[in-house]
Parts: sequence; C-alpha cells; structure tokens
Amino acid sequence: MMATLSVLLHQIDNSTVLLPEFQRGYVWNRDQVRGLMRSLYKGYPVGGLLIWETEPGLASVRGAAPDGGVRRLLLDGQQRITSLYGVMRGRAPAFFEGDVSAFTGLRFNVEEEAFEFYGPAKMKDDVRWVDVTRLFTEGLEPFIKDFAQLPDKFAIYLERLNRLKNIEQREFHEEKITGPDKDVDVVVDIFNRVNSGGTALSKGDLALAKICAQWAPARQVMRDHLNSWSEAGFTFSLDWLLRNTTAVATGRAVFTALNEVSAEEFETALDKAVGYVGRVLDAVSGRLGLDHDRVLMGRYAIPVISRLLHLTSGGSFTDSSHRDRVLYWYIHSALWGRFAGSTETALAQDYEVAERAGIDGLISALERWRGGNLEIQPHDFEGSTQGSRFYPLLYMLTRVKGARDLGSGLELKAEMLGKLTSLQVHHIFPKALLYRAGYDRTQVNAIANFCFLTQDTNLKINKRSPEDYFAEAQAKHPGVLASQWIPEDPDLWRPERYLDFLAARRELLAEAAQSLLTELRDGALGAGQLGPVGVSETQDDVRVAQIKGMVEAMRQLGYVEPALDSEIADPVDGRVLAVAEAFWPEGLQTGQGKPVVLELDSDSSDVARLEELGFMVFTSVDALLGYAERLNRTRAGENDVDQPAEDAPAEFDQAMRSIYDKARNEANYHASYFLSMLAEHGSLATARKLLNTPAVSDGFAALWERGRLDLTVEALVVQPQFASLFSPAEIEIASRRLGQFGYS
Repeated sequence: MMATLSVLLHQIDNSTVLLPEFQRGYVWNRDQVRGLMRSLYKGYPVGGLLIWETEPGLASVRGAAPDGGVRRLLLDGQQRITSLYGVMRGRAPAFFEGDVSAFTGLRFNVEEEAFEFYGPAKMKDDVRWVDVTRLFTEGLEPFIKDFAQLPDKFAIYLERLNRLKNIEQREFHEEKITGPDKDVDVVVDIFNRVNSGGTALSKGDLALAKICAQWAPARQVMRDHLNSWSEAGFTFSLDWLLRNTTAVATGRAVFTALNEVSAEEFETALDKAVGYVGRVLDAVSGRLGLDHDRVLMGRYAIPVISRLLHLTSGGSFTDSSHRDRVLYWYIHSALWGRFAGSTETALAQDYEVAERAGIDGLISALERWRGGNLEIQPHDFEGSTQGSRFYPLLYMLTRVKGARDLGSGLELKAEMLGKLTSLQVHHIFPKALLYRAGYDRTQVNAIANFCFLTQDTNLKINKRSPEDYFAEAQAKHPGVLASQWIPEDPDLWRPERYLDFLAARRELLAEAAQSLLTELRDGALGAGQLGPVGVSETQDDVRVAQIKGMVEAMRQLGYVEPALDSEIADPVDGRVLAVAEAFWPEGLQTGQGKPVVLELDSDSSDVARLEELGFMVFTSVDALLGYAERLNRTRAGENDVDQPAEDAPAEFDQAMRSIYDKARNEANYHASYFLSMLAEHGSLATARKLLNTPAVSDGFAALWERGRLDLTVEALVVQPQFASLFSPAEIEIASRRLGQFGYS
C-alpha cells in the first residue's frame, strides 16, 4: 500500500497516526534531516514505513489520541516522518520528544540546490537562501516577488522551488501489522528487530521498549524524575536511571535481565531506585559538598550504592559511620576510574561483592583492584584542566576542610557566604602572567594552580600577581593561605618559582585529601551538613567559550553533541588515557565512523594509545572543525575543493602575515594551522572562515591567554582601512568577540 506524505502529515495533525509509548524519542541530528531532504529533492529512495493497526485498548500511545476507531501506530519511520513534519509544518508533532533544533531553520539554496541550516553571516539578505518551512506553509507566492529582481534566473529558481514543494506528493510504501494475534509483546519484538539498523538503539532503549509495552507510563515517569534532578543541578541519562533500576530489580548489570521482570516489579524497583539515588545525592552534596553537575564524580558508582542500600535493612545507611565508609568507597572508585573501562563487568563484580560482604567487602575489593594502594600521593594532583578526576576532589576539600575566601576570610560554606552563594574557579597565578614567563598551557592550567573563591574576591584579585595579593590576604586574615593549601614561603610566589610552587602545593593537597579520606573511613569526620553553593566558570574564560562555540558549530553542521570533559580509559588495564574536552564515543554521527576525541592537553594524554585503539584524535578545535566541514562537503556530494581564493589587497595580505610573525616572535605562539589556511585559501577567505563559525579559533584563544588580542584576525577586521572587505555582519562578529573578552 502507498500513502502520500501530505496525507500522512494530515493524519498526524488529526492524531490518527501516533507513536506507541514504548518508542524512544526523536534522536536525529541536523545532518540526517538535511540528508533526508536532499534525497527527497533528488528523488532518491528513502525507505518505507511500518504501521501497526490496532484497537485503542491494546496499546498505549504517546500524545493525545481519539477515543474510538483503529489506531495507526508508526513503528518504523518515526525519525523520517517526524523530521518531515517538523520542516513542513514548522512545529513538532504532538507525540514529539526530543530536540526541535534538529529540524528548525532549514534553508534551500536555489542556485546551488543545497540544503543548509540558517547562518546569518552567510544567508542574511540573500534571497537565494529560501526558508524551507515558509515554502511549505505559505507556498510559492512569497518568493515570486523576491526572484523577480533576478530575471535571468527567475524561471530556473521557480522550477526548483516547485520541485521541492512537490515533495508533499511523495509516496511512501506502507507495510502493516494487524490482526488479533499481534499483541504488544509480538509487536515489541518486531520493533526491536526492525530497529537493529539506522540510528542504533542502545541496550537500554530495547529494554525500555519491552517495559513500556507492559507499563505505558514508564518512560514519562522516568523523565519526570530526571527533570526533577536536573532542576536540582544534576543531569543524568535515561540509561543511567535504568541502570539503577535494573540493579535494584535484578542485582544484575545487563539490561536484558529486565526481560524477566514484570511491569509491577519494575514500577516498584524504579520507585525504590529513585529513593536510593536521592539518598546518595543528599550524602555526596550535603556531606562532601559535591552539589552540582560540574563536580559530581563517579556516576556509575551510584548504581552500586543503590544496590547496596537495597540490600540494607530499611533501604538506607545504617548510621553515620556506614554512610561515611560508603562515601570513602565512592570517592576512591571515582578517583581511580573503577567504572571507566568495561562498565558492566565492573558493576556485576561489585553487585556480587555488595550482596556477599557489604561496604567493607567493596572497600577490600577496591584495594585489591588497586594493588593494595588507596592512598593519595602528590603526583596525583599533577593533572591539568577542569576535566581531571582530581578537580572535584579539590572542590570537595574546599567545601569540607574549612577553606576560607582570600578576600573576606569567611569559610566557603553556604551558611557563611550570605548573598555570595556562587564560587568561581580562580587561577592562583594568572594565566597572562605565566604565559609571559614562558610556561605552556598544561602548566598554566595545572590543578594545583586552581582554587575556589567568591565572585567578589575573584573580581577584585583579577590578574594580580600572588606576590601582591597573597601578602595582603595573609595580613588581613591570618591563616587564610594555609586554609587553601597555599605554600606560605613568599619566595614561591614569584613566577620564576612557579613549578616549585606547584610541587609544594601538591604536597599540601595530597596531605589534606588523605586526611579527609582517612576520616571518612574511620568515621571521624565532623557530622555537619553543607548547604548548596554551586560553582560557576570564570565568565571570560575564552577556552570555555571556544568549546561551547565548537559544540554549536558541530550542531549546525549536523553532528551529535559530544560528552564534555569525558574520561577515556584503556579497555585493557583501565588506565586513564585522556580527559577529553569533547568525546563522540559513537562517531560524529551515532553509529557511523570511528570514535572522535578532542584533547587540547595532548602532553598529558596518551594520544598514541588512543589512536592505536581506533580513536580519531584532534588536538585543536580548528583541526576538528576543518575535518567536520570537509566531511560534510563529501557527504553532500560536493567537490572537496574550495572556490578559488578572492584576491585581497596587498595591504591586507601583508597584515595577515604580519600578525602570524608577531604572534610567533612576541607572544611565543606558533599559529601553524593559521599559516596553512593562508596558503590554501588566501587571506580574505581565511578571515571569513574564522569569523563565520561560532567557535573562536585556537589562535584567538591562545592570544587571549597571552594578553595579545591585538594580534588576532578579529582585531584586523575592525580596523577602518579594511572595513570595505567585510560585510557589516562580519565586522559585528569581530567587534563582539573582542568586546566579550575585554579588548577595545
């Protein structure tokens, strides 16, 4: 049987085509949506649909549904039909659950017959970039006037738009599942088999499909709990909550164990798991100060604690000593990457130990796994970046061990801070000072160079040298430096002694961390609870902005969002290979291509081993975005060669090469990628490429850290003598970036 797309969309409008509740949400990305539209426009095959026709009482559906009549439930084709509905109607269907940005803002270039998502710098005021949703909702008429100013192309453009509009009449082959023998269990099995291709379902998706077939509200109930935790500052995935529930219901680590669990048993286990997770979060936030997502460590230790609490009489910690020993195990399992390798294997082992020997058995097993060594050593704090495992430990020490604010002298606890209820990460030795002294990025961003301060103090210290503000803080608040584990020898406060300062502070931090953990293990830690504080990133940290911009740029290119600050372990020995700024474990598109890693601190990572394991490793944002753009062009069927470079005035060419030379000679920054772009694209095209991406370039980030934004491309673009070379939008981008990071 065949059905036209326009009829299908009308049936969705009338709620006669629906989704069964056991279906997962919308998971496509922009590149998949764009690829679908391109294939339909070119007349390529895009696959058929699988429809389950059933009576209202036999299956629960997502969204509003009519009371009577046969229901047509979409089993295979949800992602395609939802994408087309979103593009053509300009809104999501009633059954939608996902990210609407995947199909929002699609444009069609009538000259190049290409689909891209809206980018103002490239498309603003260019009538050739047609809003696809507007075409389907308003028809051809609004565009006729626009194209009238292009008489030579009028007929061609109109024919291409008409061809695109006629996608509404595209016919899809429908296969139907019907009959009294096709109950929910049979259909779920068919659904799982059909969905073995395409965007791969996770093991959790498959298990949850079975559960939802028996208990329709399961997915929504779980989403409600996840939203509740998100409002409290903790973000977890559906799979993660399912992992906790599986632990409670079965004591097993694999999702297939849920096949033997009834709907009633699952509902009960979910309710208990949510309670256990709540108790764990209360303990780690109230007891350890890990009160928000950025500093929460050891997420996959929590299912083990859920299982442990389930096995404990009353489903809670037996007393404060028991709780503290559990937290001792939790911290160590997170610090040493207990679940960073084969997660299910480690979980299964720990579930068994928890049932057999409780928390004391878990601690003993962890000691054996670590070769008998659970002590914190100074070299453990040698890592850099805020993605390191020891970053949360530093925050924990600050909250629990009485660290005091360098400006006010107050302890950094909620009840002491008054209105200053947000802590900020502070570089003890300012970045610019260290870069001027010749230190590299890994040294500058060492964990031992971080401390936490109130926003007010952070702003007042700004970029002052420790030689200046340490003495002032110590004079006003005796003992405040020691409370932050800062060496009190003034000779170590000078930039030339910076590495010695780091070594001395690592000693102090290791001693404090070991003391904290010993107190937890022995039950000697004070029983006071910590109120929520939270931590905010320094607002003007260009590296944070660059990573955010990179994520947005990748999203615009149609790729899935990465995991940020992600720890990657060797599957053989569990050794941490990197704490990546961004990680795509299933490729830039889910299930397609190799895992991709962005690791900006390559000196502190085992890049060779990552590549040996089949990861694609990028050590700069520029290189990653360049690869992603080339891959996109290849997939679009375009030639992977840019248009010939537009000639630029000699003055601008000279200025672009001059900033490279000055960056190398005056700021000790070798912009090799920038130089290769100049050679390949020319100066004007290079400048425009750097401007027209949400992520600032590696060079911009490095020069900001060195206090030399005057050597950036953006600083050239805003100069009056070059204004005629760029559009007002491009000049605005350059000006906004410079202003955002304090350059005028």
